Amino acid sequence: MSRKLDFDKEAFKKEVISNVKALYRKTIDEASKQQIFQAVSYAIKDTIIDQWIATHKEYEKQNVKTVYYLSMEFLMGRALGNNLINLTCYNEVKEALDELGFDLNVIEDEEPDAALGNGGLGRLAACFLDSLATLGYPAYGCGIRYRYGMFRQEIQDGYQIEKPDDWLKDGNPFEVRRSEYACEVKFGGRVKVEYKDGKNHFIQEDYSSIRAVPYDIPIIGYGNNVVNTLRIWDAEAIQDFNLDSFDKGEYQKAVEQQNLARTIVEVLYPNDNHYAGKELRLKQQYFFISASIQTALKKFKENNDDLHDLPKKITFQMNDTHPTVAVAELMRILVDEEGLEWDDAWDITTHTCAYIQIIRLCQKHLKNGRLSCSQDFSRVYIRSLRKLIADMSTRFGRNIRTIRRKSEIWQFSMTVR
Repeated sequence: MSRKLDFDKEAFKKEVISNVKALYRKTIDEASKQQIFQAVSYAIKDTIIDQWIATHKEYEKQNVKTVYYLSMEFLMGRALGNNLINLTCYNEVKEALDELGFDLNVIEDEEPDAALGNGGLGRLAACFLDSLATLGYPAYGCGIRYRYGMFRQEIQDGYQIEKPDDWLKDGNPFEVRRSEYACEVKFGGRVKVEYKDGKNHFIQEDYSSIRAVPYDIPIIGYGNNVVNTLRIWDAEAIQDFNLDSFDKGEYQKAVEQQNLARTIVEVLYPNDNHYAGKELRLKQQYFFISASIQTALKKFKENNDDLHDLPKKITFQMNDTHPTVAVAELMRILVDEEGLEWDDAWDITTHTCAYIQIIRLCQKHLKNGRLSCSQDFSRVYIRSLRKLIADMSTRFGRNIRTIRRKSEIWQFSMTVR
């Protein structure tokens, strides 16, 4: 049963006026429509934050099982109107803005679409997050904070021209930067093997790394005071500016690491008809998967001592093929960092990871069982992942082939019908 938000119209109007003053050094009569949108959004955000904090305190108190929905896309739509509807205060806010001389519909049009997805895959993910919150299931959406996740369409001489859509140029008032949960994601390098305590230990060396920084966006359940989280990851350089290189006149080299980090989150689905594009896509996938799993395991260990209980408290739900490296990454962490035996780690992984296939896809990156790209491409995955994937194929290849054949027969039968 939905519960009506206790909305104080006069307090809301005062907060909007105060936000315009604090954010832009203007009176409300001088503010632009975009500035009014920002002021209204921050006023609503205050209410959301209270429910957000209360929701997660209750989750922590009950030590609930949490779904981590891993997806390259989240096509969320505009947040202001959706948040007002789910808070059950749309009409009240509309009335308050009318009294201030503004039309809520016009203000809503000032919000750009969050460019975190561009198709059915992303819309499905967004619907799942809305449903999970409305049904009261503890959940995180995990993805990438793209700068250009969609494109702005122009028509010239009868043809579509794709232009960059900088949706973040005025900021996103509903997101919260969570620097305290930033973590390091490592690429490439080499692995040193050390034999200790009767087993091999694999130590990654000479790698390049990126700092993954999460931004949280509230996902509000309809009329139930539940606020879940969409966590999108931004990429930053570990050392974003090299003063020594700058002083030597090597200006490009001075910001090289920063530019490399930005490339990871610049565009959704970069063109992959060349090797560099294939490598970048794989880096994007590994980047947000590694960051999400690292953070989830850290949170799990705050309230739980035994990693064998992981399936009781976490499910990693993979949205189509892009996040499937989560299986290998979870295995890497459990085996190489947590020191579990292979069979124990595999049992935990198979009971923790779940998968949704949206559409049957050709494996574009594989040709005759080999990666169809440069040797540097494989360096994105260090020994830990490559060896683990090879081990999985060796141990379970027969099962995988059987499942694949059954899947193909089933899909053919459904097509014939």
